[in-house]
Amino acid sequence: MGASLPPKEANLFKLIVKSYETKQYKKGLKAADSILKKFPDHGETLAMKGLTLNCMDRKSEAYELVRQGLKNDLKSHVCWHVYGLLYRSDREYREAIKCYRNALRIDPDNIEILRDLSLLQAQMRDLTGFVETRQQLLSLKPNHRMNWIGFAVAHHLNSNASKAVEILEAYEGTLEDDHPPDNERWEHGEMLLYKISLLEECGFLERALAELHKKEPKIVDKLDCKEQEVSLLLKLGRLEEGEKLLRALLFMNPDNYRYYEGLQKCVGLYSENLHFSPDEIDRLYALYKSLGQQYQWSSAVKRIPLDFLQGDRFQEAAENYIRPLVIKGVPSLFSDLSPLYDHPCKVDILEQLMLKLEHSIRTTSQYPGRAEKEPPSTLMWSLFLLAQHYDRRGQYDIALSKINEAIEHTPTVIDLYSAKSRILKHAGDLAAAAALADEARCMDLADRYINSDCVKRMLQADQVALAEKTAVLFTKDGDQHNNLHDMQCMWYELASGESYFRQGDLGRALKKFLAVEKHYADITEDQFDFHSYCLRKMTLRAYVEMLRFQDSLHSHAYFHKAAAGAIRCYLKLYDSPPKSTAEEDDDMSKLLPSQKKKMRQKQRKAEARAKKEAEEKHEESSAAGASKSGKRHVKPVDPDPHGEKLLKIEDPLLEATKYLKLLQKNSPDSLETHLLSFELNMRKQKILLAFQAVKQLLRLDAEHPDSHRCLIKFFHKARSMATPMTDTEKLVWSVLEAERPTISQLHEKSLTEGNEIFLERFKDSLLHRAAVAEMFYVLEPDRKLEAIRLIEESTNNMVPKKGALGPVRGWKLKDCIEVHKLLGTVLDDNEASLRWKVRCAECFPYSTYFEGSCSSAVPNSAYNQIRKSSENGSANHLEGGETADSLASNGRLEAFKDLTICP
Repeated sequence: MGASLPPKEANLFKLIVKSYETKQYKKGLKAADSILKKFPDHGETLAMKGLTLNCMDRKSEAYELVRQGLKNDLKSHVCWHVYGLLYRSDREYREAIKCYRNALRIDPDNIEILRDLSLLQAQMRDLTGFVETRQQLLSLKPNHRMNWIGFAVAHHLNSNASKAVEILEAYEGTLEDDHPPDNERWEHGEMLLYKISLLEECGFLERALAELHKKEPKIVDKLDCKEQEVSLLLKLGRLEEGEKLLRALLFMNPDNYRYYEGLQKCVGLYSENLHFSPDEIDRLYALYKSLGQQYQWSSAVKRIPLDFLQGDRFQEAAENYIRPLVIKGVPSLFSDLSPLYDHPCKVDILEQLMLKLEHSIRTTSQYPGRAEKEPPSTLMWSLFLLAQHYDRRGQYDIALSKINEAIEHTPTVIDLYSAKSRILKHAGDLAAAAALADEARCMDLADRYINSDCVKRMLQADQVALAEKTAVLFTKDGDQHNNLHDMQCMWYELASGESYFRQGDLGRALKKFLAVEKHYADITEDQFDFHSYCLRKMTLRAYVEMLRFQDSLHSHAYFHKAAAGAIRCYLKLYDSPPKSTAEEDDDMSKLLPSQKKKMRQKQRKAEARAKKEAEEKHEESSAAGASKSGKRHVKPVDPDPHGEKLLKIEDPLLEATKYLKLLQKNSPDSLETHLLSFELNMRKQKILLAFQAVKQLLRLDAEHPDSHRCLIKFFHKARSMATPMTDTEKLVWSVLEAERPTISQLHEKSLTEGNEIFLERFKDSLLHRAAVAEMFYVLEPDRKLEAIRLIEESTNNMVPKKGALGPVRGWKLKDCIEVHKLLGTVLDDNEASLRWKVRCAECFPYSTYFEGSCSSAVPNSAYNQIRKSSENGSANHLEGGETADSLASNGRLEAFKDLTICP
């Protein structure tokens, strides 16, 4: 390194390297320029100067200098190493690996290059190469602990856990008296726990347990040690010892659900699906009764029995669990009970119990069987719980009456307004839900959760501009919208993208969905720093767990939503491409001169307004980006804030295919993945790929309406194909002919017969009838009226219910909206669409989509007034700051005016 330079310049070269490592880039540049004055063609100095410039965001100059340096000195490992570092900074990992390998051909024993190469191999999951590089590092520097551990982890990741155990045992043999220094006791304990987990993974359970008992004094993390021992005992079937140890752990933490699960396994009373025989239930009841007496203050020991108890025992346990939490006023009680709603018999018991408690409190201010009176707030929390219960059951009238009574009782509790907002959202009045959420927000302007909840309601109501202004109240000063992006606020970007998609603004929708995709790329990139950090700090179990999480990162629900949203945008863009400039000019030429003038004035005003907003944002970000040292760290201005360039792509289907492949790889068991695959490949005329999607849909859920719809559409399309002429077409045709008999829905049946059989099986389901009706129309357009009649003859059957307040309707609001869109678009019958709208408005009186009589869409309804007052208050608040007027109109402070505080 710098060997060809005279002593003075060689020292300057070392200064360049040191300045780079200490981030003193100007000092390094100055030293590089001093060398280059005398030796302008010195390759290593040119490369180091380029690397320094790269850190100063002068990338084009950096690449030019590094390439020039490499050209001048191709046999310098420094130049190749620097070139690799340059590629690594731009996430071009494969190119960086090539550069590192070239550097190692020149200097095969360079530890720095080998270490950098190993990090990239771990990042790219080149596990075979990772093992080789780590072995080479260990052979070069065997007295370094990190090299031993890195070699063991490399073998573990390469599915060779037994070899990793051997390496760790060899490392232990290098320690004096098998004992680490005192300042490394915790790290050594973590290494021992990692080794024991490797033995467990290999299936050497007895050996792992013996090792744990032998090395227990050297393990600092005693809790993890005990939990690991329990895991081994359970797998070995030594249940009595496991039970004893779990009871000791429960004594330490009686609210840990995993301990109770392990205890049930030890006594032979565990079931993943919670299906138990009566005898097993009796034994479980006795177990938890004894545990409850031992841990009286434990919440878990009271809550877990509710999952398996039935009948009177369930009612007794539920009452004992709910009563104190209602008295205490725990807002999250319903969320805790919500898993029980998957069991209808338990729901009826819960309803009767809630009604009994509410009636007792209302009439006597006491719970049944108690002499002392309860606090006045107990009635309010009982009503709050009942409102959420009826909301979950779809009985929105009763839910709203209960929550209104609770608000009238205590108008200062924010949770009541948030709950009412959720009820209105479920009932279909999204605008009123947003207004109520904003009312709750204004009651506590410092609560970030309530602010986020309000933003979510606004986005669901397609109030995107207002939602953005509300969201940025909790971001840093400056370019606040970019702050939301920098914070990786994915729920906001997804909700915003879906709102833009509903409004037909595909550019902005794509912008939001692709922003979420970028976050996942950043999360993948963020693991890079941990490859060396975790080995150094010995957090080995967490490191391996993190790598496995990263391998399945794109199966996360948020990525699935973003990728599916982007695909839908591209499909819609393909179906309705934006007008070209020439087409817009043609449309303009058809207008009258006065209309042209007005149109141009509007365009000029819009351009001027957008330019002004961009300048203001740039000034704000510039002011905020000025640091104390006077340097400015201003982020580049987004050249396409509205996603207009995203709409100008040549092949939307090609872009959609990229995201579809990610979904097929990471979400193969999602119905939506294969629905999108079918739609995309049908548009691309990829018949076999579309058929593959149909088969996947039938595998996942053959009874789903969309699966039936795709099946009939596909074979109808295949039937209408021209006679195959080429060899490829003949091959495709032969595959379809061979595969059709294997599909039970169409075996020895025509498409019409298959459609009619499907109707007969699911005639009581609205969505299934709608799918059948649509396929009737696709197969035989002359049967349009019959298809419409099939939908209109659907009945909103009542779901039987034992409660005192009547049955619950079977139709869902979102299903009825889908059917309405089907009638208006695919079947293209405005009269039928209007009739359906009137019918649904009666079933869903709070729905703004159907303009129900109680919704805010009706001018004189109560919720319309709430919405208007909220919009006015929000506008004042967001434009003029936190004023008393805005809070009074929006936060209903008049409810506080007569409030008195008792001593």
